[in-house]
Formats: sequence, C-alpha cells, structure tokens
Amino acid sequence: MKVAIVGGGPSGLFLSILIKKKIPAAEVIVFEQNAANATFGFGVVMADTGLAHLQRASPEVCTDLIAAMRFNDRQVIVANETPITVQRPGSGGAIPRIRLLEILGDHASRAGVHIHFEHQLLDFDRLDADIIVGADGVNSRLRDRDESAFDTERRHLTNHFAWYGVAKAFPNPSLVFRKYKTGYFVAHYYPYSDDMSTFVAECDHQTWIDFGMEKMSQSERKAIFELVFSSELGDCPLISNNSSWRQFPVIRAHKWFSGNRVLIGDALNSAHFSIGSGTRIAMEDAISLADALVLYPHDGQQALEHYVCIRKPQKQKLIKASEASFTWYENIRQWMDNYDAQEFVYRFMTRTGRVDIDRLRKQYPSLVQGFESAGVVPRKQKVQL
Repeated sequence: MKVAIVGGGPSGLFLSILIKKKIPAAEVIVFEQNAANATFGFGVVMADTGLAHLQRASPEVCTDLIAAMRFNDRQVIVANETPITVQRPGSGGAIPRIRLLEILGDHASRAGVHIHFEHQLLDFDRLDADIIVGADGVNSRLRDRDESAFDTERRHLTNHFAWYGVAKAFPNPSLVFRKYKTGYFVAHYYPYSDDMSTFVAECDHQTWIDFGMEKMSQSERKAIFELVFSSELGDCPLISNNSSWRQFPVIRAHKWFSGNRVLIGDALNSAHFSIGSGTRIAMEDAISLADALVLYPHDGQQALEHYVCIRKPQKQKLIKASEASFTWYENIRQWMDNYDAQEFVYRFMTRTGRVDIDRLRKQYPSLVQGFESAGVVPRKQKVQL
C-alpha cells in the first residue's frame, strides 16, 4: 500500500504515524508546503477527553505530547465585568503548535514516513499512490481541485476574528465579553507555555463597521483590542504571526471521498474555534481512517467506505455542536445586552445542546450553586425519604 498525505499538520502527521505503526510495509509520504520549522499560530488546546482518544491510538505519541503541555483545571468567564470561575471536571491542556508539530514529525520520521517540506503539489493526477489524503486544512487544495466531486458547500460567518500571541502566561484560560463604547468585543486567551499565551480577538460585524475597521491597517486593528483589553494585557502588546483578520469559513464536504482521494480534518469539515476541539477532531479523523486502512489494506474503496461508516456519526455530532456554538457567537450582541453575568454563563455553557442542567450539576456543582443563588435555574429539590 502506498499512501500520499497532502498536509503536514497535526492530522496528516498523526495519520502517517498510525499507518506506519500498524502497516509497517506501507509506503507513506507526507507533502507539506511550508518549511520544516515554519508554523503559523501559537498554542493548540487539547482537552483531556481528546487526549484519552489519542492515548488509545498511540500511547508513545501521547506521552510525549503530555510532557510538553501546560495543564489547567479551570476557566474564567467575564461577562458584564463580572468574573465567574468554571472549575472543570478534568484538566485541559495546551501546547505550542510548533512543539506539537516537532513531536509528531519526529515520531513520523522514526517510523519511516517520508516527509517532503516546501513541496506544494499542483497536479494531483500525477501522484503515484493507492490512497491520497487531503489533510491540508480549511484551504485544502485537494478538495478545491474538484469541489463538485466532494459536493462542497461553503459560506462565511459574520463575526471578525484574528489569532495573536501574548508574551505572558495568563494564570487561567479565560473568555472576556466586553462592551466598549458602541462595540461588542470578545477575547479568548489561554497559556500554552511558561511565558506565552494565545489570544483570540473577535468582534461582531456591526462593531467592525461602527469602528471603521475595514479601512484600518492590521496594526490599527490590533491597537483597538490592546486598548479594549488593556486591563488583561497590562503592558504586554499583542504579537502577530500571520495574524490576519477574517470571517470564519464554514466548509462542508458532503462526500468524504472521491475515487482514491479522501479528506480529513478541516479539509472535510471546518470546526469553529469556539469549541476548542478542531485539532482533536482532525486527529480523531486520522485514527478512524488509519483503522479502516488496516482493516482493508488491499481494498482502498472498501477502506474509504468503512472510514465514513465508522467516523461519520460521531463527527456529525461534533460538527453540530460546532454549528450551535458559532451560531451563539454570531448573536453575541443579543446575549450581552439581555443577560446578567450568571445567566450569560449558564447560556454559554449550554449553547451547544450537548450539556443540560443535569450534566452541569454533575460536572460543575459549584457553578450551578451560583446559578441557583442568582435564580437562573431552580434549586434541585431534595428527595424526602
């Protein structure tokens, strides 16, 4: 079996490792358009649930990832200038994106994967491979090469956002929802090393218009957020690294494969950053695809059909949660205007439909006590014996 993987990000590299570990005789090649030491972005979040899935698929890789991660067991949500601490039932972690790629790349190389950096494929028809995998993200060239074959649907959300870094390790991951003058702003930041944090800046479209940000330079837009969130940033400026402002692209490839070409991760379905699971979802796609190839090593079509069969039901649940989350964010002005801090956090925690009050009581008891005290939810009646 010969497998060509387009894209040397987390999902592509992890897939290459799994295939070589489970099918040592397979020839696996990864094509990455960027240089070996190049990475865009800052830190990557990997929650404990996702790590458990990776642990089962590749204990050696997961051990190295955990050793390089920074963990935290709580998040602070600020609404109406009121901070509310959410004590997590487990501990989530974050890792520098470049370190994540280094660890995966090292494991892939030692497993015998051939990685070609600074290699941008222009003609996929000339690729000599039994299976060609599009692991090249939301701007997938493999998918865009024949959108009709993958039955691709795309649209853009209205909110505007950009990813920055900050040269300080915030004590806890935090979400700050803030009104400033006529604007509605959101900051999502989390530490990923001893001296760095990721900082996602966001505003709704009306704010973008009202502040004239369409005509501003990148530095002027950055300055607005440094001003709005000066109490959190202190003297630390936002750091740019290809930090372009954009509106989130919602990509849905309704056909997961065409011939011997198959998609995983954001190339298949873009997962909104507000659920913090994009990397996890993509790497779990890789696990399912690798399992399918192991099961049908001599029948590529059967393997790809099995991949869709075993992965699609769970993937659809995660994408549905992502859509519910970004829809909630698209209406952030309404929630910030109409809810006090406690109700705002309650609505935030239940926005995807995957968490109800019973699950909140079980996993976040102290948080629910605050909701009950504020009258957001009724107190649970004690059973009389």
